[in-house]
Amino acid sequence: MSSELPSTFKIATIWLLIGLSLFLGVQWWQHRAQQLRFTVADRVIEIRRGPDGHYHWPGSIEGRPVDFLVDTGATGTAIPASLARELRLEAIGTVQSSTAGGIVTGEVMRADVELRGGVRAERLRVVALAGLDDRPLLGMDVLGRLRWTQVDGVLRIEPHAAR
Repeated sequence: MSSELPSTFKIATIWLLIGLSLFLGVQWWQHRAQQLRFTVADRVIEIRRGPDGHYHWPGSIEGRPVDFLVDTGATGTAIPASLARELRLEAIGTVQSSTAGGIVTGEVMRADVELRGGVRAERLRVVALAGLDDRPLLGMDVLGRLRWTQVDGVLRIEPHAAR
């Protein structure tokens, strides 16, 4: 029995190494795919649709890195209430919003938003919603200030200075 322990240990070690190699390979592949989904060349931003069918625009709110979900059907930008609390944003009012899940009440706040590729919106009016998952939604309040087209799964943006 003592002679089988080293053999079992070797087999377990080999499987752990194979599993680790696969894990690292998938992580590298996902990182590379994410890099290719967002490009900036000659001041033109191109965002390729993600595997979930949505466009993701990396940026920050009040300096905290976030991954915005581009929502061309949203009038304004919305953030999770938990993120608003984390950033200690002050409520300046409340508003009712119509969402896919129905009518919800959110708190109106102001925040500085910066998007990768040089697009900025200072003191942007955002709505903090309790029912929103962990990803902020970038709405037409920002997108409407930009020239953009959407063709064959690519969102092409020619930025101006968002106010």
